[in-house]
Amino acid sequence: MAAVFNATSNPWLDHGDNAWQLTAATFVGMQSVPGLMVFYAGIVKKKWAINSAFMCFYAFAMVMLCWVCFAYQMSFGEQWAPFLGKPGAGSSLSIMGALSQSYIPASKVLAAFPMSTMVYFQSVFAAISVILIAGAFLGRMNFLAWMVFVPLWLTFSYTTVCFSIWGGGWLFQAGVLDFAGGYVIHLSAGTAAYVGAWCIGPRLKQDREDFEPNNVPLMLVGAGLLWLGWNGFNGGAPFSSGADSAVAVLNTNICTATSLLTWMFLDIAFFKKPSVIGATQGMITGLVAITPGAGLVAGWGAIATGVLSGSIPWISLNIVGKSKLFSHIDDTLAVFHTHAVAGLLGGICTGLFATVEGCEAFALTIPGGAIAGNWNQVWIQFYSALFVIAVNVVITPIILFSIGLVIPLRMSEEDLLIGDAACHGEDAYAFYHDGAKEIDMARTASSASLALKQNTPIEILG
Repeated sequence: MAAVFNATSNPWLDHGDNAWQLTAATFVGMQSVPGLMVFYAGIVKKKWAINSAFMCFYAFAMVMLCWVCFAYQMSFGEQWAPFLGKPGAGSSLSIMGALSQSYIPASKVLAAFPMSTMVYFQSVFAAISVILIAGAFLGRMNFLAWMVFVPLWLTFSYTTVCFSIWGGGWLFQAGVLDFAGGYVIHLSAGTAAYVGAWCIGPRLKQDREDFEPNNVPLMLVGAGLLWLGWNGFNGGAPFSSGADSAVAVLNTNICTATSLLTWMFLDIAFFKKPSVIGATQGMITGLVAITPGAGLVAGWGAIATGVLSGSIPWISLNIVGKSKLFSHIDDTLAVFHTHAVAGLLGGICTGLFATVEGCEAFALTIPGGAIAGNWNQVWIQFYSALFVIAVNVVITPIILFSIGLVIPLRMSEEDLLIGDAACHGEDAYAFYHDGAKEIDMARTASSASLALKQNTPIEILG
């Protein structure tokens, strides 16, 4: 049981662990705000920069409120079902609960920091999961529909997978290895993103054919925040500032560097030139793939995972992804390939490469993976992935089609032609003198109406 806070003495509190956990949580939060905000804003067409960033900004705020009110308890509270905790605010909004020692009852995990630290740390993981989904919906989803989707997906999908794997649910009891969220976050978000993109429908034809990034340096700023922020993502998973945290950080960077280089070399071999956008995708797949095993594998396992994460998702995106089967679904930023494929790959690699010593350092009794003679771990990783995929294949369409009954999932055709100015009344990189904004927006709206009547693209929108 968790110890209650005492104003004079708290022997359970480790100040170093608490400081690192809050720092790690802040790193993860910065991956979303501003990391993915500026990444999305830079990688899309100029007319979608504001909308893309705002989808992240809104989701981060909404998830935080839902998390403390009920979702944390559904994910990490007392068991209510094999795959779900009891809903409610619990200790999240109580001052004595927030001050008391962190404890996850269903998994019986104690940490040497307050419950408030645990709640905040887990909230930023929940937030980035929803924000990753947005990457597949950019360039056409109605912002009002997105506002409703965020809390519903968090409530019915994320909490189910999270409790099952991390909160002490049935997959936790079965022995699945997911060090920092390869399944809980990336496989889940990547699957939901792909299914959701199908439900919402594609972007305008002209946007699909011409969707060049409007600001590659800004995109790289976001990529850099993602990479270094991942030190908190994986380094915070052990809930301590111990040796396994250090191993997780090192392996994260080894795998990511290997994956980026592998992807870049494949670009050079097949497309005859290195692509910075391709290198960024290789970076992301490396970060995602090492996540389920970051503190469990040896350095050579991180390199092997990096080679696979820089090549298999490359093939799925650049070869399989261009087939007729995949071309019908418009996944704007290839979230399925960079997160679902890489997350599944990372989970299987963890089943293969997890070491006995890494598991022991993470306080697990699991005797490593296949390299340690435990081939059953690969099977556990496989059926756990099937569960995560199934949850999102079923729940995500139900949520979106239910929203669609009352709120259009897509913007109007006219708004799709205009972009940010129609959605939010704002433009990216706009420097206006007095009165120019109103004139420019009126001209843009007039051009869009004319383009709709004539069924021709408009060029002034960028």
